Amino acid sequence: MSLADSDRELVVEELRREPTPAEAALFENLWSEHCAYRSSRPLLSAFESEGEQVVIGPGDDAAVVALPDADDAGEDERTYITMGIESHNHPSYVDPFDGAATGVGGIVRDTLSMGAYPIALADSLYFGEFDREHSKYLFEGVVEGISHYGNCIGVPTVAGSVDFHPDYEGNPLVNVACVGLTNEERLVTAVAQEPGNKLVLVGNATGRDGLGGASFASEDLAEDAETEDRPAVQVGDPYAEKLLIEANEVLIEENLVESARDLGAAGLGGASSELVAKGGLGAHIELERVHQREPNMSALEILLAESQERMCYEVAPENVERVEEIAAKYDLGCSVIGEVTEENYTCTFEGETVVDVDASFLGEGAPMNDLPADDPDQPETDLPQADLEEAFETIVSSPNTASKRWVYRQYDHEVGVRTSVGPGDDAAIVAVREAGQGLAISSGAAPNWTDVAPYEGARAVALENAMNVAAKGATPLAAVDCLNGGNPEKPEVYGGFKGIVDGLADMCQTLGAPVVGGNVSLYNDSPSGPIPPTPTLALVGTKDGYDAPPLALEADPESELLLVGDVGLENGDIRLGGSEYLARFDGSDRFPTLPDDPAALVDAVAAIADDDSTLATHDVSHGGLAVSLAEMVTAEAGLEVSIPVPESADAGPAGVLFHEQPGRVLIQTTDADAVRETFDGVAPVVSLGTPTTDGKITIEAGTETITDDAETIRERRSVIEAELA
Repeated sequence: MSLADSDRELVVEELRREPTPAEAALFENLWSEHCAYRSSRPLLSAFESEGEQVVIGPGDDAAVVALPDADDAGEDERTYITMGIESHNHPSYVDPFDGAATGVGGIVRDTLSMGAYPIALADSLYFGEFDREHSKYLFEGVVEGISHYGNCIGVPTVAGSVDFHPDYEGNPLVNVACVGLTNEERLVTAVAQEPGNKLVLVGNATGRDGLGGASFASEDLAEDAETEDRPAVQVGDPYAEKLLIEANEVLIEENLVESARDLGAAGLGGASSELVAKGGLGAHIELERVHQREPNMSALEILLAESQERMCYEVAPENVERVEEIAAKYDLGCSVIGEVTEENYTCTFEGETVVDVDASFLGEGAPMNDLPADDPDQPETDLPQADLEEAFETIVSSPNTASKRWVYRQYDHEVGVRTSVGPGDDAAIVAVREAGQGLAISSGAAPNWTDVAPYEGARAVALENAMNVAAKGATPLAAVDCLNGGNPEKPEVYGGFKGIVDGLADMCQTLGAPVVGGNVSLYNDSPSGPIPPTPTLALVGTKDGYDAPPLALEADPESELLLVGDVGLENGDIRLGGSEYLARFDGSDRFPTLPDDPAALVDAVAAIADDDSTLATHDVSHGGLAVSLAEMVTAEAGLEVSIPVPESADAGPAGVLFHEQPGRVLIQTTDADAVRETFDGVAPVVSLGTPTTDGKITIEAGTETITDDAETIRERRSVIEAELA
């Protein structure tokens, strides 16, 4: 670890002396890109983060949003959810199991620090091409780490996504979101309250793991990262985390916590200094009081180690003894390490002062970067001429569009008995019985989209997540984002990153879904090059009740299958940019046009999904209409559909079947007139045909026909499971 010369000059000017080694390391970590957002913060004002439902927006460990409670609930009885998301990208490359596992642990503790109980996880994962052995090694390790940690702590992983793209080969992404449950009475923040209150460290003992993790996450991965950077990766203990979850619940119920902060990036130094800085206060900490698991630890190691399963609590002096009793009951370490003060943030070690700085300067003094940004080039149109049957078989069996059952069957998604709709559908639904609401959760991005068109692709990512929750009958409430990019010092990379920020911000504002928190991960560069700009969005929506129409068709010949929202079928301007079809058959094109009024479209989809005449719904996205139709077919319910092909469509039937314009949904209904009335003036509605009872699928697209059956499709879509079984 080393403090940059320009930053050292600012520190020396502020302190009027040279920093101590511990201070220099603390500034180096807290002023890193990972903690200070030096390259991204100037862009983040584009997001709308306010709304009547927003209780606490960006800046705390997690955001807090009020649910539309039952009609008889008073204002002080409102149910709140917390939302947070974080990345553990570099650690997951160096050590996929521990890197991913500790990512889960960290976002769960962010939830605990708000006085909330975690009720759901969503993981969005991005790897190099599936046919590469190293990608499969990382993939298997990451999934095992997430499943092990989440299953052990008893928090269900209910949603997420998996994408494969060649540019993640040297730098995979692991983005994990968590939703928690709380209310006004339980709510805690990371704002220190009063001088004289004690700072109490509860949880695992501190070791030497994770040293310099924040600075490690703020630089490009080198060729030797898997061996040289191993000490920067934390090691998780989910059983200790489970004890911490339950102990935290008792602390909150007994009103023993004044403020709290999870020990994540920059360890104790980061958590404690940020806690008091937010309250405009200081602290005095005696580092030798920290309970340790390794001998002869130095002040710097105690201060910056990112050992897991630790929380820093502000506790009134009269409550310290009770906190110690609760920690002992749950077999957790507990140290009274210092107290909140009026002024500076100071740390001593065996009687010697090793840190004496202004907490606000430490937390907010990092200068922002003013970086050049180049606009990305627009792709030219170069459409492949693939055989339609071959294209259908290839796209349906692509790892990107294939079933992700191999992943989510390893997760316990039913623990906690709240999961009404689990993984594998457009969105998960978790029952929040306290408010009589179903909470729909969708999480993911689309690297093919944002690689070809960062701004439009990011708008499409936001619309896609909103359509996922709408297809299950929910309307968007709020979102958190994880903005992943490469080295921002490269103008073309920073231009792409700026595009995804603006695109995500614009569409979320259009949809009325405030972005209430998030995470930024830059320097995702390696010897193989930068990652695609990747704007993971975790979006939640609400609905009355917990039921939702299924994705799979019902074998009802009296019903009709309708396609809603396909702009290209209406005007003939069908574009394949960002599609799996072009990725598999080596072509290029502009990104599709999105619907004119996406907010009205999302509201209408949510309304019709909850109508009694609706038998099944499925969002159309990755792989296009062909894949979505194939996913709806079962052994009991087949399809005979006919799709018009506009004469002006350059790609012909392939364009109609494989373009990936978001904002489309398939609806199986017994009342087609009601659907058309709902979408009148909002989006085009096209009748495709009727379900059958033979488990076969026949798709007529213009003059060409594709035939297949449910069993063959299931086998093709099991490519990941077959390869990794």
